[in-house]
Amino acid sequence: MTKTIRSRRLRYSVVMIAVIALVAVFVIRLVDIQVVQAADLNEQSKQKRSIPVTIYGTRGSIVDRSGTELADSVTRYNITTAPRLVKKFEGKLGGTRVKEVSVDTALSALAEASGGDVATMKKNIAANPKSDFAYLVKGLDVKHYEAVRALSIPWLYPEQQSARSYPTAATTGNLTGFMGTDGAQAGLELAYDKCLAGSNGSETYERGEDGVQLPGSTVTTKKAKDGGTLETTIDSDLQYMAGQTIASAAKTLQAESATATVTSVKTGELLAVADYPTVDPNDVDATTDKGAFGSRALTASYEPGSTIKAAIAAALIDQGKSSPTDGITVPYTRSFPWGGSIKDAEFHPTEHLTLAGVLQNSSNVGITELGERLTKQQRFDYMKKFGLFQPESAIDYPGQPSMDYGTSPNWDDQTNINSMFGQGISTTAVQIASVFQTIANQGVRIPLHFVKGCETADGKTIDAPDVQPTRVVSASAATQVTDMLQNVVKGGTLSGMAPISGYNIAAKTGTAEVAEGSKGYGGQRIISVAGMAPAEDPQYVVTVTFTKPQTTKFSSGAAPAFRTLMSQVLEKYRVAPSTSQAKLYPSTW
Repeated sequence: MTKTIRSRRLRYSVVMIAVIALVAVFVIRLVDIQVVQAADLNEQSKQKRSIPVTIYGTRGSIVDRSGTELADSVTRYNITTAPRLVKKFEGKLGGTRVKEVSVDTALSALAEASGGDVATMKKNIAANPKSDFAYLVKGLDVKHYEAVRALSIPWLYPEQQSARSYPTAATTGNLTGFMGTDGAQAGLELAYDKCLAGSNGSETYERGEDGVQLPGSTVTTKKAKDGGTLETTIDSDLQYMAGQTIASAAKTLQAESATATVTSVKTGELLAVADYPTVDPNDVDATTDKGAFGSRALTASYEPGSTIKAAIAAALIDQGKSSPTDGITVPYTRSFPWGGSIKDAEFHPTEHLTLAGVLQNSSNVGITELGERLTKQQRFDYMKKFGLFQPESAIDYPGQPSMDYGTSPNWDDQTNINSMFGQGISTTAVQIASVFQTIANQGVRIPLHFVKGCETADGKTIDAPDVQPTRVVSASAATQVTDMLQNVVKGGTLSGMAPISGYNIAAKTGTAEVAEGSKGYGGQRIISVAGMAPAEDPQYVVTVTFTKPQTTKFSSGAAPAFRTLMSQVLEKYRVAPSTSQAKLYPSTW
């Protein structure tokens, strides 16, 4: 009996020891889970249910002078999923009660609603079937996104982002530039990317094992910041008119390309900078001419031809070396000791011309005979003060030629002569506009610009250009040149242009030979007209330029486009008509 009792006690003890040991194991494990590994396990659990989401900062708008958007941002949606949660489900599919929806059926419905591709979706899911993230379709507009959301597929998750839109399309595409998959690619988008770009933020939300977002679980970890608004001086309506005008003229002339600029004389603001051909930033791939990705008016260097004679005349008068009625003898050709020679565009017997007559007839021989009264250095310095031979200081735009000519001319004997009638030197269309703005503004140059500045999200204005005015020639010299340029319209190379009723116009034509590398100058030309109105108190400068026209090689071919655009400018801004007759100087002596 005693032995039996002892045996029972032993068994009881063994059982108790085993129970205690088992409990101890559980306690130790519980402590390990609840205390030792608690932080790590919580983080792992959180990672499995916590979903990070990028919150995109909206890219700032580019606007014209009246606030019309030239480039803005629109909301787009990417549809994502967690491949490990992709499975059949019960419920509704687009409002229709379905007992069981297969993955194939769900993806087919998604493709129909979004315009996506089922094969691509399946490929993305299969790439990492145990992952928590994969793209199914990207870049949906609101209409398609709402159609996808109406499907009520539980394992679809939207990702909101900002996309770029250009309401004025090709009208201002040459200036705005465009965005690509790698960010800003051209134009103002690229030049002012730092200002326009927003900074992205982030948030997280938690979802259950069934993939459904848990209510109230969204936490913002970093706030997004929107980009600034880039304010330009461009008048988008006038920009459209300018673009249409030169496009029509270029087709008539069978020109390779064309540019037009409109400048406010008193402010130096560019109201229009048009190019043909140009790019539609909403459909960049449709543009096959890579040169149209930017603005040729800002980036294309060319030899300006006779429009530069206005600057030489202003320098001569400013230095007291000539006057509008100063008379010289002008033969058809002129030869030089080094063997070089020049000639006028059309044959004529020896003439007795005044400086006004030299400009009126656009005589190469005459302007060089007078121009040599200035030293090479003086002429170079004046051209530079007019804005040539250097980058446009108040314009930030990719692709502008550096034009770093230093402080003295590096011209051989022939170029020294040719430079006075615009050959052998390089300019852009905007630089020629700057020359005429200076003359029209009584000799005071205001750096041309088409950006006012960038207003940041917090209301500060940055990137405002320096437009400090500088005097280039005296007011008297500028006024006399302006008056002489009326001779060009009334009796010179623009005499065939129909007048703009009620207005005195001062303008100059240009015809430049196009260099063909080592072959020298060939038969191609660049023709242009630059002018201002009203001549007695100029308010606006207009330039038009056509490269390699085929139906005519004469600058008069550019006159109809100049007249049309100048008429549009005067009408749009309701410029008061001239109240006096054109002031004309004698062209001969």
